[in-house]
Amino acid sequence: MSIVADDKIKKTPADERLKKASVATTLLRRPELGAVAGLVLVTVFFLLTANPSMFTLAGIMNFMAPAAQLGILAVGASLLMIGGEYDLSIGSMVAFAGLVFGAALVVWQVPLSVAILIAILMAVVIGVVNSQIVIKTGLPSFIVTLAFLFILRGLTLVGLKWASGGATQLRGMKEAAAGSPLTSIFSGDAFQGLFAWLASNDLIAKFPNGTPQVSGIPVEILWFIVIALLATWVLLRTRFGNWIFAVGGDERAARKSGVPVVRVKTVLFIITALCATLVAVLTVLDAGSTDARRGFQKEFEAIIAAVIGGCLLTGGYGSAIGAFLGSIVFGMVLIGLTYTSIDQDWYLVFLGGMLLVAVMFNNVIRKRVTGER
Repeated sequence: MSIVADDKIKKTPADERLKKASVATTLLRRPELGAVAGLVLVTVFFLLTANPSMFTLAGIMNFMAPAAQLGILAVGASLLMIGGEYDLSIGSMVAFAGLVFGAALVVWQVPLSVAILIAILMAVVIGVVNSQIVIKTGLPSFIVTLAFLFILRGLTLVGLKWASGGATQLRGMKEAAAGSPLTSIFSGDAFQGLFAWLASNDLIAKFPNGTPQVSGIPVEILWFIVIALLATWVLLRTRFGNWIFAVGGDERAARKSGVPVVRVKTVLFIITALCATLVAVLTVLDAGSTDARRGFQKEFEAIIAAVIGGCLLTGGYGSAIGAFLGSIVFGMVLIGLTYTSIDQDWYLVFLGGMLLVAVMFNNVIRKRVTGER
């Protein structure tokens, strides 16, 4: 009897969860794969076609600055998409937050710290309103936030005319923020002393007078890196990250398992609004002004960057690092075209093409090869 039992045990098929996946399957399961491939292809393309100065330290900073601004939005959008929702209002939110922040500084003349706090509180309110309308009515977030895309853009136009006396642009933010200890955190370049030392020791390029060609790292790049790393840690190392994947994968099952679905979605909408507000503060202080077109179409670019980074349109799958890499791809193409003889209007063709390719990769190839969603 024991021999028969032993034979039955030996013939029992192994648990599929314990099977070691092939290298190819493991790679295809990584949501960042498409973004890595896109980044490699775009880099090779510009190495072959662009002026070599594109890949100097100054050139890298040139394309990383817009990539960082888009990337902050894309990381927030990726978290929300993994949670199964969209926010098409983040581009308009950048403009509206810029208005609120700028008006607080110039019109109300409050300190920079108070102006930032007012902008943050406004972002929380907008995020809560968006989330509650979606949750309470059951309407698709696509429709609700599309409505807020127009509402916030219209409020920005009206507000700018009020704040500036009839114009659609408000100036004077740099002067109003001058002298605040927070100014260097949200504008300018970081590590200027280090870059000056590197230039003095001929470790980086410098002008004939000895000053470095690159004075430091734009602070938006540092914000971009920190936010991407923080979002990745949340997704992969925290209970809240597990809740995000669960809500996006199957909301009903998540609710039955005790996941606080309403709280998760509310926090995610707030995060996207806060990311848009951060971009508004960074760009307003950098330019010293705000206008009605700030953040125009950034909602679509952010979503495309998130999709390139591996986020499925159906939710429950994605990566903040993927959105990080996808944003760098966009920054390279946007600025890289200026280093070539190619018409910059091809950038729009690139946007649509990359979206189509990314969606096909995420929804067709991965399904057929790995059997995942």
